[in-house]
Parts: sequence; structure tokens; C-alpha cells
Amino acid sequence: MKKSVKILWRVAFGILALIVILVLLINFRIIGSMPPMEELENPRAALASEVIADDGTILGKYYQVDRSSSDYNEISPNVINALIATEETRFYDNSGIDPKGTLAIPFYLLIGKKRGSSTITQQLALNLQADNLGKKRADNPFTRGFQKIQEWIIAIKLERNFTKQEILTLYLNTVAYGDNVYGIENGARTFFSKDAGHLSIEEAAVLVGMLKGNTIYNPRRNPQTALNRRNTVIDNMQQAGFITPAEAVSAKSKPIVLHYNKIDHNKGLAPYFREVLRDELKSWCKEHTKSDGSPYNIYRDGLKIYTTINPRMQLYAEEAVAKHLATLQKSLFAQNDVKSGSVWKKWPKFLDQYTKESDRYKAMKEDNASDSTITKVFNTPTRMKVFGWRSSTDPDLNEIDTVMTPLDSIKYMRAILQAGFMAMDPESGEVKAWVGGPDFRYFKNDHVAKTRRQVGSTFKPFLYCFAIMNGMSPNTMLPNEPININGWTPHNSEGTTGGTITMAGALAKSLNLVAAYLIKQIGAKPFADFAKNKVGFSSDIPAYPAIALGAVEISLYELLQGYTMFPARGINTKPIYITRIEDRNGNILETFAPVKREVISERESYTMVKMMEGVVAPGGTGARLRSRYNIQGEIAGKTGTTNDNTDGWFVGYTPKLLAGAWVGCENNFIHFSTTAIGQGANTGLPIWAYFMQKVYADPTLKLSTNDHFPIPPNMSQDDIYLNYDSNLTPDAQSDNVGNGSADDYGSGDDSNYADPGYGEPAPKPSPAKEEQKPPVQKPVKDDVKTPAAPKATMPAPPKKGE
Repeated sequence: MKKSVKILWRVAFGILALIVILVLLINFRIIGSMPPMEELENPRAALASEVIADDGTILGKYYQVDRSSSDYNEISPNVINALIATEETRFYDNSGIDPKGTLAIPFYLLIGKKRGSSTITQQLALNLQADNLGKKRADNPFTRGFQKIQEWIIAIKLERNFTKQEILTLYLNTVAYGDNVYGIENGARTFFSKDAGHLSIEEAAVLVGMLKGNTIYNPRRNPQTALNRRNTVIDNMQQAGFITPAEAVSAKSKPIVLHYNKIDHNKGLAPYFREVLRDELKSWCKEHTKSDGSPYNIYRDGLKIYTTINPRMQLYAEEAVAKHLATLQKSLFAQNDVKSGSVWKKWPKFLDQYTKESDRYKAMKEDNASDSTITKVFNTPTRMKVFGWRSSTDPDLNEIDTVMTPLDSIKYMRAILQAGFMAMDPESGEVKAWVGGPDFRYFKNDHVAKTRRQVGSTFKPFLYCFAIMNGMSPNTMLPNEPININGWTPHNSEGTTGGTITMAGALAKSLNLVAAYLIKQIGAKPFADFAKNKVGFSSDIPAYPAIALGAVEISLYELLQGYTMFPARGINTKPIYITRIEDRNGNILETFAPVKREVISERESYTMVKMMEGVVAPGGTGARLRSRYNIQGEIAGKTGTTNDNTDGWFVGYTPKLLAGAWVGCENNFIHFSTTAIGQGANTGLPIWAYFMQKVYADPTLKLSTNDHFPIPPNMSQDDIYLNYDSNLTPDAQSDNVGNGSADDYGSGDDSNYADPGYGEPAPKPSPAKEEQKPPVQKPVKDDVKTPAAPKATMPAPPKKGE
């Protein structure tokens, strides 16, 4: 044998030996990052965790990559056939590596052509590495060659451990469809709004065609290119014998009909609820571990979180909030101090703070712009997209193009009315609807559980209940006269006084002087102790007389929990919104049950129900619920309004549903100038009314105006009858604001925190006054996402019918 031939053979064997050694080193994980055998036997693609409503629909997802998984029998045969016909016709004939395709690569390279040789199993191997190790297909030829060897090894191991059906399923659950959408199930839902098991030939061809390039063949972005690619896949299916020529012609003759529905955390139902839930789930994951000892991850582990949210009630709640805020916003914008900007004259420090917190300001500072340049830019009109009420049913219409200064946009954003609304079953504690603000895209601050505001007269039912528990009667006549408690001199709305009224009538009319009389009789300290330790409020309840008027800061969520004891026959029930959490395989990880405790007797709770029914009866502060909004059935509730109309509240309940609404601005100094507009009966109550109108009209919810509050067996008809009569002076009798309803106003001010006369004077708490309470919400981008409007031209009002 010639010397040159020997050298050639030695080189060939040397290269072969090197490859064998390299393969062994990679296989035994001495070099490279080969996944362990355990991971290959149990590959776990990152799955999005799903938030599921009480009817099984998906409210939203938490993900780094948006992926859902399917079983083989849940995938349409059209998808399987299209995949094999297009990606690998010899799939069932190889063991993970296609020798014929691999050997053909050099010849294609010699003639200047590219030829894909990766089998479906090899592509799955790459996908799993990308998912678990963050690896992507390398561009460098040497790195790619090393990566290819790893793929071959993993592919062979996958073939040994899984059936062909299982490999196809795993592959289809890991493929990418662009728009951060992964997996055939999620691709089907996103592009065609159907599950993967019901995809037609042409729909399956579109999704399989996208695997070659999910951007260039994306039917939403490039419809014609996607159509051509789809038809190529259909031709492949015909050539492979999966469909007949007639079926191919029929499928290719159809246009691509998309029903694109990408789940966006900023959109969809209950975005505020989902964000609050996200924070709670993060804490849950830290406290719960998987079988390998690592904590759960809401972005990768495919958890299924079953919630109590009812999609229909949630929709009705969101529409009710939007409908009324759009109307109220017109009144606030028309108000002179808001329209002219004079409302900011006393608060330049806040305006300066919001300016410095804006993205525009920070970007200019990073570019070393001078203060004078920044000031000039913030006072120069700029084109931007802003929030403006256009529709109560289609949030996308509420984004408008306009021109204004960035400074004006900040002022405008702060003048947008905020709201919180929550509805729950008072007995089971299940939360049915949760609206934390007007639009989650622009306003991230949740006003159900994450913020506390002064609650005003919605706190009075607890005072009256405590008085009942201490032997008073709803029919006892009480004085509506000026009162002085160690220097604290509260007053009724419009300053009217005089005469006497039953305790039931005083609650219905929300008379501050009567509430002050009660707190003087029963004591501020005992009442504060009852509210904190018996009812269970976690918020600070200072032992000052002004708490009788609601000068305490409580979240809507916590306030509703306190109210549960009235319709739930004396039982306080903590709101619950998760029923169970499952892992990706459907194993239950934890179930959740309501926490209940008896606070008052059934007799006392029913007495309070009857007293609070007077609030929505003629002469009560919430009478417009009947007269204007025509809500029928047994209803009890309470309005609330804080000083200067800063906060407007209404909490109401039927025998089966408890709901509450809060309305106000982020800054306390931006508020309605008149009580007629700013009181809780005009801000919070209409939201409750619009919601209940739709709830009662929906037979599927099984809530009826014929529902009744159950009468305790130990109560007689005499006990049930309440007298709302009064012997008020003519001035006090006229203390109302239209609709036959009394006005409800004021929760006390700084002077209300006088020494109650029990021991040493305690330090004054911080009431919700604008000088002391900094704003809660940071401003968002003033030039992209900050609601704003031009000085001269405000956004046009919504068209009729929107």
C-alpha cells in the first residue's frame, strides 16, 4: 500500500476516532451541556400558568413564553399529516437521525444549495435545549457542528425512551409561532380561536407552514406569503397521500380566515385582579416546592389556578365602571379649577415630582440635558397617544391621538377619575368580579385591595350595629342637635340641625350629628376595639370620636369583608378568589376554603339589614337606586362621602350578592367642587346600579329580585318593623339632594381628632388630607401611555350609544 494511501487512512481513522471520543465526552456530560437522562426521560417544556374562571374559561396567563400543551389525541390528524408531509416524510422509518438526508448535505453544499437534514426528533432536541438551557440554533459553523452532535445524541435517546406519537406531541408542544406564542394548542387558539383538535386542513397547513419562518409566514403580518406557504404544505400533503387531489384543490381555494386572539395581560377580563393574583402566586410559589425540591415558577411550570371570578359578572362590572366614569369625567373636566389648571397652584411640589418620575424626564437627564431645556420640552406641544373615554365596551377605542405639552399630559392624567369595584357572595366569600381602575393599560394602581381611602359614612353601619349590641333600639328617638365632644364639633351636610329622629331614620339619612351622639354615648375606645378586634379590620382604627363618621382609611376589599356579617347572618367571611391550584398534569397542589367566624348574632345582623334597607328607601341617601335606576327586590346598603367630596362610596347587598364601589382621584386635592356631583350616591352608587341591572337581567346567574333575606326564627313581626319617622326641624327635613334622597357628606377633618376623654391624649393619626398623604400612583409614560388632553381642546365626548 502506498505511503500516501496509508496516511489518508490514518487521517480518516483519526477523524473517526476523534468524533467517537467527542461523542462519548458529550454523552457522559464531560464536555458541553448535555441534559441529564432524567430530563430526557421527563422533558418539561416551559408552560404558561393559566388563570381559570369559575366556568372554566381562561382569564389570562403568566408566562415568559406563552405555551400550552396538548396530548396526542387532542391534536387534529390534519396537523400531524401536514407536519410529516412537510418536515419529514421518513419520520416513521428512522431512529432519530436520517442517514440519507445527513449524507446528502456535503453534495448540496458543493452545488451551493442548503438542505435541512434535521429530523423532527432532532428539532425537538434543539427545542428542548432552547427551552431548558436557553440555547438557540448557533450561527457559527464550528459551534453549530458541536451543537449538531448534541442533537444527534439527544435524538437517539429520545427515540429510545418515547414512542413516535409521544415525540410528535412533544415537538408540537414546543414549536414557536411568533408573537411569543408556543405550542400547537396555543397557536390554534391565538390564530383561529379554536383548540388544536378542530383545525381544518387549510388551518393546519397555515400553522405547519409557519414552522419554516414564524415571522415571514405569519398570516397576520404577511398574508400573501403565508397563503403561498400554506398552499405548498397542502401540496405536500397530497403528494404524501394524506389527502386527495380534490381535497387539496378545495383547501387551496379558501382564503386564510383568521380569528386572532392573543391573550394580553394588559387586556382581557379582570386585568387588575390578575395582577393582584400574580403577586400572591409568587409568594405561594416560594413556599411550595416540586418533587425535586425546587420552588414552583408561575412562568414555567404550567400551573392551573382556578378562581371564583364569574366572567359574565366581571364583564358587567367592567362595563358599569366604564359607563359611569365616562359620564362623571365630563363633569370633572368641565369644573373650572380642573379645566384652567388652577387646582395645581397650591401643589407645585407634586407636579415637579411627577415630571421627574416621567420617562421623558429621565431620558433627557441621561442625555445630560439642562434643566432649562427640559422645562422648554415639557412646555412644548408634542404629538402623543393618550387615554380618553370613547367607549364603555371597547377599551381599544379609548386610545386617541392628540397634541399637547408633556406637562399638560401629566396634569390630565392625574385628573382622570379612578374607581374600585368588587362583588362577592357574602356567605361563601367567593369574589365574583374585581375592577381595580378605569383602564389597566394606563393606570396600574389597584383600588380594590392595594389602596386605602377614607370610607366616610360607609363606616356608620358598624357604629349603629355596636349601638344595637349595647341595648339600643332602631326605633329609639335620638337628638339631631349640635354637639361638642372635647372640642370636636361635627355638622350635618349644609349645616342643618334640629329635632329628633329614630336611629333607623338617622342611618337612612346618614345624619352626622346623630352618629356623633352615638359615639359619645358608647365611647370611642370600645367602638374602635369592636371594629378592630371583633369585626377584624387590619387598618388602623384610632380611638377618636371622628371614626363615627368614617375618618379611617380602609381598602374596598377589607370594607366588604366587614360588611359580610350583615347579609350572612352575623358571620364574617374573608373574601376568597382561588379555589384550587393544580400542576401541569392536573394534580391538585392545594385547595382553598373560606375563613369564617361569628361576629354578631343572627338577630343583630337582620336588624342591621332592615335598618340599611332604609338607605335605599324614599328619603334615604341612596333612594335614587330605586327612583332613578329602578332596581327592585330586597336591597340594603350605605353611601359614603368624605370631606370636599374627595371619595365617593356605595356598598350594597342583596340576599345573595354583596358589592361595593369607590370613586375618586389619585390626588386628594383633585375632587368635585359640589356635593350634588361628588357624593357617593352620585359617584359610587350608579356603578352598583348599572352592574345589578345586568346581573338581574341575566338568568344564567340565578339571582332574582324575588330573593329574600331570611328572618331569624326568634324574631317577631314587632321586632322586624322599623320606624324611620322623625321630628326634625323644617331646615333639617329639607337636607337632601334631589330624588327624594338625603345628602351624605363629610367624615371629619383635622379638628375632629380631639381627645376623646379616655386617659391621656393620644397622638393624632394622619387623616386623608392632601398635605399629609402623598400620591399613591407613580405617573406612567407621559408621551406614550399617559392620559392627556390639549389645553384648549379636550377629547371629544363619546358618540351616542357608545
